[in-house]
Amino acid sequence: MSTSSYSKKLLYSWLQRSTKFLPFSDAASDELPLTRLLRLSLFQVSVGMALALLIGTLNRVMIVELRVPASWVSVMVAMPIVVAPFRALIGFSSDTHQSALGWKRVPYIWRGTLVQFGGLAMMPFALLVLSGQGHASEAPLWVGHLGAGIAFLLVGAGLHTTQTAGLALATDLAPEESRPKVVGLMYVMLLLGMMLSAIGFGTFLSNFTPGRLIQVIQASAILTIVLNLIALWKQESRIRAPQRSFAKTESFKESWDRFCYGGQAVRRLIAVGLGTVAFSMEDILLEPYGGEVLHLSVGATTALTATLAVGGLIGFAVASNILSKGFDPFKMASIGALVGLPAFMGVIVSGQNESTLLFAWGILFIGVGGGLFGHGTLTATMNFAPEGQSGLALGAWGAVQATAAGLAIAIGGIIRDLIDSVYQAPLGYEAVYLIEIVMLFLTVLAMIPLIKKNSPLVQI
Repeated sequence: MSTSSYSKKLLYSWLQRSTKFLPFSDAASDELPLTRLLRLSLFQVSVGMALALLIGTLNRVMIVELRVPASWVSVMVAMPIVVAPFRALIGFSSDTHQSALGWKRVPYIWRGTLVQFGGLAMMPFALLVLSGQGHASEAPLWVGHLGAGIAFLLVGAGLHTTQTAGLALATDLAPEESRPKVVGLMYVMLLLGMMLSAIGFGTFLSNFTPGRLIQVIQASAILTIVLNLIALWKQESRIRAPQRSFAKTESFKESWDRFCYGGQAVRRLIAVGLGTVAFSMEDILLEPYGGEVLHLSVGATTALTATLAVGGLIGFAVASNILSKGFDPFKMASIGALVGLPAFMGVIVSGQNESTLLFAWGILFIGVGGGLFGHGTLTATMNFAPEGQSGLALGAWGAVQATAAGLAIAIGGIIRDLIDSVYQAPLGYEAVYLIEIVMLFLTVLAMIPLIKKNSPLVQI
């Protein structure tokens, strides 16, 4: 064989096999090729960008640079949670929507995009009025409060609508056997969107000015439109002559009753809520714990937060690989809760022994456990959704998950402050971590009736 022929054969072999080495490339199928799947997942990048902006960057900017009282900041950041319980209704509406163009999911993704864009567009000016900087200081302070509240609420409503309809569309397009890996890819893209956006926001705002804040937030608004437009372009097939069906004539209450009947849906949602609370109460406490108890620098605690995200990515990757082989998603979620138990214990012991290494390992495995739990519950939701109700099922999962996470973060901070106001600092943190351990036990107990008997072993 000549060198030229050998090179061509080697090149052809690489082109045939190289995608196997790409993360989540095996999530693709004949019905949903990898390029189309990656393009669809861009809506998760825009959602991650909005979350990084709300929870991370603006949290710090409003308190430190704009001198907004922390109480107002906490209220503003919590505004998107108000919309979270309505995700089930959003999912139901996308299930039953009748469009003149023959689409169900696309109109909701686009509406969510426009609402999110509107909130981001007005947000910087509302924040400047709220802080009293520049010419905006001539406006009454209540205008800033009202404008910032509306802006945060619009961004929350937009991202919840977009994510609910987008995940439902991914469920519609993906074959059942590839859904676990599709779930993994979608949430990896969410985490990547959050991490890359946080780095970008931090870089552009390193030398803070009000003008730069306006530029960063408005650039995020434009990117939201661009990314989501690319994501939904030619994804959903049009139904030329949509026929009215049972699912399209029943009310939300009737549809909800059908969703809950006979499938232990309520128990699934309770388990999701318990596990989400267990993995979320420490979200705003890990960095302060590292700084106050272990005396770590700001840079070190920031690196540990990145470690939590890396753990989440590992958890999603492992769960995606195992679930695709037929493993029970409820058992996977239970394993995630069990992984969290020693992880939280390690964090508590690290403070008592002042061990930074043990603290880092504990944070890593909290992320791994959370990734396994989140992937397992979301995959179960997709797999057990009744016919024609994938939007409602995913909306209910998202409503419980987002609401539980928001409440858990608030409750964790309150418990820590109350205990630390009476006792020495570590006790408040440790009390929260112990509560999370108890919640993880309750999560496993709630999962036991959901786990299939004789569920298949994993062949690795």
